[in-house]
Amino acid sequence: MVDAHQTFVIVGGGLAGAKAAETLRAEGFTGRVILICDERDHPYERPPLSKGYLLGKDERDSVFVHEPAFYAQARIELHLGQPAVHLDPAGRTVRLGDGTLIAYDKLLLATGAEPRRLDIPGTGLAGVHHLRRLAHAERLRGVLASLGRDNGHLVIAGAGWIGLEVAAAARTYGAEVTIIEPEPTPLHGILGPELGALFTDLHGEHGVRFHFGARLTEIVGQDGMVVSVRTDDGEEHPAHDVLAAIGAAPRTALAEQAGLAVVDRADGGGIAVDAALRTSDPYIYAAGDAAAADHPLLDTRLRVEHWANALNGGPAAARAMLGQDISYDRVPYFFSDQYDLGMEYSGYAPPGSYDQVVCRGDVGKREFIAFWLHQGRVLAGMNVNVWDVAGPIQQLIRSGAPLDPDKLADPTIPLTDLLT
Repeated sequence: MVDAHQTFVIVGGGLAGAKAAETLRAEGFTGRVILICDERDHPYERPPLSKGYLLGKDERDSVFVHEPAFYAQARIELHLGQPAVHLDPAGRTVRLGDGTLIAYDKLLLATGAEPRRLDIPGTGLAGVHHLRRLAHAERLRGVLASLGRDNGHLVIAGAGWIGLEVAAAARTYGAEVTIIEPEPTPLHGILGPELGALFTDLHGEHGVRFHFGARLTEIVGQDGMVVSVRTDDGEEHPAHDVLAAIGAAPRTALAEQAGLAVVDRADGGGIAVDAALRTSDPYIYAAGDAAAADHPLLDTRLRVEHWANALNGGPAAARAMLGQDISYDRVPYFFSDQYDLGMEYSGYAPPGSYDQVVCRGDVGKREFIAFWLHQGRVLAGMNVNVWDVAGPIQQLIRSGAPLDPDKLADPTIPLTDLLT
C-alpha cells in the first residue's frame, strides 16, 4: 500500500507527465501529486504542432492533454513556467528555478527532448526556426502563411518526419520549399532506400525540391534576415526562412547532474531505465522521449520519441511508482499525415537488422502495407492509406514466428490468418 502522506513528483509537463499524473489518481493514489512544467502552457500534445495546428485546421485549445480545470479537480499541483534546476537523490529533493525546494518520496523524470541545433554560421538570424514547442508552432504557422502569400522560400534542413510534415504544410500554404538532406532519400535511417523514395516522389509531385547528399554549411543573411543557404557541395539556395529539422536530443541534464545512469549519445542517448522504467536510483523513474528503456520484447535498450510512447509510457511509469509489477513492452508505433498520404508504422527495424522488405497492396497507388523481415520474422510494418491493420501488424511482430513472404504479400489472405 502507498502511504497517503507520500509525495510523488513529476518533472516534465508534456504528454507523458500529464498522463502519469492522471494515472496516479485513477489508480487510487491519495498522496500529493506535483507536476513541474518549464513551459507556461498547460501540458499539451506535440503531433498537432506539425500537423493539424500548423495547417490551421485545429484550434490552439485542441492540443492540450486536459482542460485546465482538470488539474485542480484531480488535486494535481501544477508549477507552470518553472524548470527543475537541481535534483538531489540523497535528500530526495528537487529545486526549481525560483529557488523552491520540493521534497519527494518518488520522482518521475518526463523531461522530453529538445531540437538539435545547427552548428553553422547564421543561426542567429531572424528567420531560423525549430519546431518542438507550442510557441514554435505558433510562430511557424504565421511564417508559413506569410511565405505562401508572398511566394517566399522555406529551406528545411533534414528529411525526417518533422521536416516532411512541415514541408507538406508549407506547400499547402503555397510556400516554395527546398529540403537539404545528407542521405540519398528521406527517412533513410527508418525506412531504408526501399521505401524512402516513396516520400521523394510524394513531395516532388507537390512541388518540393530535394537536395540529397549535402549538408548546410552556412545561412547567409542581409540586414539580419535570411537570404540564402549554402551547402557543403558548393551549392547556394534562396531562402527567406530556414527550419532546422535534424532530430531531437533527450533532455538528460538533470539526470546527469544527479548522477543517474545515462546512455551515450552515440547509442541514442537518454536516461537509462529498466523494463519497469526505473532508473539507477530506486526512487526515480523516467518515461517518454527522455527514457532509454530495456525493452523485453525487442531485447534491446531503446529510446522512442513518438507520441504513443509518451501516451503509454507515462501511465506505465506511474503504475510502477505505485508498486505494480510492470514490464513495459509496447511495440513502438508512430503515424504521419502528409498531403493525402496517411501512414502508421509499428516495430523496430534499424539499418542492417532486416534482410527483406515485402509489400502487399498497390505501392504505385500508395495503398499498401510494407513489412521489414529478418529470416522471415516481421520486425516492423508500415501501412500506407490502409487502415485498421496496426493491431494485426503488431501481433505479427510480437509472435516472432517465421512467415512465408509470399503469403505475407498476398492481400487476399487476411493478416489475422497468418497468426494461426
